[in-house]
Amino acid sequence: MRIRRMRALGAVLGALLWAGTPGAGSLSAQDQAPAQDLRTGQGQKDAQDPDGILDSLVRVMATVPEGASTADSLGTVREGSGIVIDSTGLILTIGYLVVEADRIMVQTASGTVAADFVGYDGDTGFGLVRARSASGLKPMPLGESSALEEGDHLVVRSADGDAAQVQVISRGEFVSSWEYLLDSAVFTAPAFHDFGGAALILEGKLVGVGSVVTAFEVPGAGRLPANMFVPIDLLKPILQAMVRSGRSGLPAHPWLGVNTAETQQRVVVDSVTPGGPADKAGLKPGDIILDVGRTPVSGIADFYRRVWSVGAAGVSVNLRVLQGDAIRTLTVKSVDRSERLKLFPDMPGSAPAGPAVWLRP
Repeated sequence: MRIRRMRALGAVLGALLWAGTPGAGSLSAQDQAPAQDLRTGQGQKDAQDPDGILDSLVRVMATVPEGASTADSLGTVREGSGIVIDSTGLILTIGYLVVEADRIMVQTASGTVAADFVGYDGDTGFGLVRARSASGLKPMPLGESSALEEGDHLVVRSADGDAAQVQVISRGEFVSSWEYLLDSAVFTAPAFHDFGGAALILEGKLVGVGSVVTAFEVPGAGRLPANMFVPIDLLKPILQAMVRSGRSGLPAHPWLGVNTAETQQRVVVDSVTPGGPADKAGLKPGDIILDVGRTPVSGIADFYRRVWSVGAAGVSVNLRVLQGDAIRTLTVKSVDRSERLKLFPDMPGSAPAGPAVWLRP
């Protein structure tokens, strides 16, 4: 089997998860500013980690079948960090590491154990798995991300023991090309290299989960390498539903299957998902999206909000587009994004604990 490997850095900046704030873009390795390294040797662990935070961090390792819908964009072998959040071995991570995985392992301080998929929420990007043994794991308490402000100093840690002091440089909108939008993302700098699923920590409590590395436009300073963290407060209202059913319990946004780019507030189609709603409706790369319904759109974030305001997944969305030199009106029959995802429950050992049905074809 051909293996496509993804460690959090770089791979998620590929076709599916290129992301940024206005004026943001992907970074080359030489563009990344090193964060202050707080990593310690084993002999210093107790002194540098008196609260046992490292016992709350695990390495998440997942494999995904070649036929999975996310295999081409995210790879078939994925690794990143996870954070233990309860005494039963429930682990919070960033969802792109584990979605559609047929095998999940977690590496702890005491060894490597199998884990089961529990849930995924595409709107926030959170993923949940559960270790089959919680021995030696210590839950990390959840903090209050709503209290974070620009200028706050925090610590970011990954499961490999890497840690750095970072500063909040912005709270606000994060928009991606792949129909993903957060209103209250946490941006920190300097950029931390092992960001996928990394823990953003304030006073020993989890306040964010690492998602991507991007560039942030700072007035007077230019483009600054930064990380985007999903704020932990977005998890709290949906956590119980995710554990119970694998989903947030909220109505799914309509998904069109279109990747877009923004040029002078114009929304340009970069690509469409083969066989997806936009593809079936006749939307093509290079098209310029002018209106949703009869309302003009101004930028990608505005485009998403207007599509989502039409209704829940399954609603038909009318788009007026400039296609070549002709203006056309296309009706796109949206779907629930999760309908394209597949869960292969043949994980090692006993049957997976937790919901699986919602991800099956």
